[in-house]
Amino acid sequence: MPAIPYITATEVEHRLDWRVVADALAAGHRGPRAKITDQFLSRGPDTLLSRAAWIDGVGVGVKSVTVMAGNAGRGLPSVHGALVVFDDATGAVRAVIDSALVTKWKTAADSILGARLLARPDSRRLLILGAGAVAASLIEAYRAEFPGIEVTLWNRSPERARALAAEYGAAVAEDLPAAVAAADIVSSATMSTCPILRGAWLRPGQHLDLIGAYKADMREADDEALLRARIFVDSFDTTLAHIGELKDPLARGVIERADVLGDLADLVTGRAGRTGPEDITLFKNGGGAHLDLLTGQVILAAAAG
Repeated sequence: MPAIPYITATEVEHRLDWRVVADALAAGHRGPRAKITDQFLSRGPDTLLSRAAWIDGVGVGVKSVTVMAGNAGRGLPSVHGALVVFDDATGAVRAVIDSALVTKWKTAADSILGARLLARPDSRRLLILGAGAVAASLIEAYRAEFPGIEVTLWNRSPERARALAAEYGAAVAEDLPAAVAAADIVSSATMSTCPILRGAWLRPGQHLDLIGAYKADMREADDEALLRARIFVDSFDTTLAHIGELKDPLARGVIERADVLGDLADLVTGRAGRTGPEDITLFKNGGGAHLDLLTGQVILAAAAG
């Protein structure tokens, strides 16, 4: 039996392209709907997140990651994990892929696909909230999708924003309300448990890309932002009942299920989307396992040369 490959960024990342991954995510949503499930296990502040997807004709994927709160103090990454890709027909393991590689390319490609389908095509100013690894990949991905876009960074710790801005040739915002008002696209990738993005700061025509919240106690945008926006998600299955960004306002009756107007399957087929240049659109990037699987297939193709 041949050895099962373990694929890392060193082997394939130089062969990957942001728009190609986004194209693969779009194509995957024109076919059969994925069967998806999520499982969260916790031990105090630590979390094990396992996400599984089966797409008929594509394959099966299970990504499990640990998020360990104390690892920063140990000088270790807080997240460790892997995606296991199984053959659709035989169920055999095709490969194991480093989760950091999959998550990086899946997350930013998910966001630029949402922006491709919902943001105004003439968007020229991007504001990114956060200055971590996701923010860095968002700079690269949005520049690929919107050539010439001006990038501004904001972070609670300004020194981190300045360091990332210097590395990528971006600007730094000191005044968050003013920066939000000036942006065409606002992409938020923070670990906030309470809203930092206020609906009162928004203006017609903007697109909001919400990434950071992934648990029930996390939110990045306030109620007013949701009420002012046309709301979309990458997947109904992975966002509505699990992530505080929508679970919380739905539970309190701030919005109703009918206010979530579509997911990527609806957006790529034109069944839902922006209705005009004055719409404020909001896309919740929940990053489900089906997206990991589709990204994993692109990575496998790149590894095969």
